[in-house]
Amino acid sequence: MPGPAVLQPYDPAWPGRAAALLAAVEQALEPLGVAESFEHIGSTSVPGLKAKPFIDLQVRVSELPQSGLLDEALAPIGFVPTTGSRPGSPGVYRDIPRGSEVVPDEVWRKRLFVYDVDGPDGAILHIRLASSPWGRYTVWFRDWLRAHPEARDRYADFKTATAAEHAGDTDYDDYTLAKTAFFDQAQAEFEAWGRRR
Repeated sequence: MPGPAVLQPYDPAWPGRAAALLAAVEQALEPLGVAESFEHIGSTSVPGLKAKPFIDLQVRVSELPQSGLLDEALAPIGFVPTTGSRPGSPGVYRDIPRGSEVVPDEVWRKRLFVYDVDGPDGAILHIRLASSPWGRYTVWFRDWLRAHPEARDRYADFKTATAAEHAGDTDYDDYTLAKTAFFDQAQAEFEAWGRRR
């Protein structure tokens, strides 16, 4: 996983990089027949928002294939499974339950892959069940920030302060967990907005 959070100004090249990676992922996963959607998510998907220079991608699947099948399908295009920076790293094998939806516990299961993690074109690939609320939340949150510049700027300020607090961390987990405070504040608002669309 990436090291400490280093935020950069928005780069207009990010969407193009995301589109190219998603096209490769779509082709790689096609034989498995489980993928339902391919999305550019996270801060690099919001114009004008500072971000760590790792492209966040999401694939929503009807079911999670066996680990070996996913690993074999994605390895030729450079995506490798990650275990996170420490045992129990958040968001590696399951998302932290959140939001208003009540769903079975197994819905939060996922897989996480990284691409060029030490290079200039780093990306993180989240493979989530289509039934997972997280899959919807990431898209709603992205689109809410795009549609509400004041919320985007609030999030940018929050991320900047949080990144500064965690600049000396040896891994990324504490920054990831600290960011949940913003989601706790914004969840009801962006979730309600997303449901009205």
